[in-house]
Amino acid sequence: MDNKGIKHPMTVGNAVFNIFNYTFLIILTLLCIYPFYYVFINSISANELSARGDIIFVPRQVHITNYLQVIRLPGLPRAAFISVSRTVLGTAFSVLACGFLGYLFTKPMWGRKFWYRLLVASMYVNAGLIPYFITLFRMGFMNSFWVYVIPLIVQPFCVLLVKTYVESTPISLQESAEMDGAGPLRIFFYIILPLSKPILATVAILVAVGQWNAFMDTLLFVTNQSLWTMQFILQQYLNDAHRLAQQILAMDGQIDFALIQRMQAQTPMSVRMTVTMIVTFPILLVYPFFQRYFTKGIMIGAVKG
Repeated sequence: MDNKGIKHPMTVGNAVFNIFNYTFLIILTLLCIYPFYYVFINSISANELSARGDIIFVPRQVHITNYLQVIRLPGLPRAAFISVSRTVLGTAFSVLACGFLGYLFTKPMWGRKFWYRLLVASMYVNAGLIPYFITLFRMGFMNSFWVYVIPLIVQPFCVLLVKTYVESTPISLQESAEMDGAGPLRIFFYIILPLSKPILATVAILVAVGQWNAFMDTLLFVTNQSLWTMQFILQQYLNDAHRLAQQILAMDGQIDFALIQRMQAQTPMSVRMTVTMIVTFPILLVYPFFQRYFTKGIMIGAVKG
């Protein structure tokens, strides 16, 4: 008998549970959203009010001067292009590489256990910064755009996610393709990739966030200003704002009106909030397109059987 159309009466216990559940989830959602809202309203409010901590819930004396000044930073458009390029290329290459390696680790091959254990070990053990720097230096990656992409193509954790997901797909699909004469590459591109959208979207989000937020590789490996990323330039701007603030506090009564005008235009707090919004907003804009896949993909392997 089909019970789908039967409506069960709402008991007092169910009503109390629903009220508590919805209230808790609404409060939790607001707590998650508020930090982004707080940063945004402080970036568009009067800088002196923001610096004093007077902006809590409602923006005051709204303006967009902070964003206009940050956008006019020398070299920022090119740096933004570098950041977008490294994020797009790095994410695409990592998704393909991690997807293919995860698929290969589910197939019989020579030394599979050894290579798999070596991959897992690399998540916990590394040689350190100096050997890493020397390796990239001798490979010719200094002052090269590809230093942002090639060393980060293979992400061990993402490979493990893909491997677990591929093992949960019907093996009969691969076997039928092999019987028809399909090789590993054809099976991967025509069967595994279409079936693995959730986990590949998860990998794409994880890699894209890491690529977009990275600036240490610029600091360590790139001295050519034409290859600086937007995050690196904004970090320098943030440090300059702190230096200006400290300079004013150390003047001991000496007034430099030109410096004061500069600080009225930008304060360390306003710079921090504006930079945070500029760096965070692109990822927030992209995430909703992957959200339906991300939730499913990140839970792969949580339930066995």
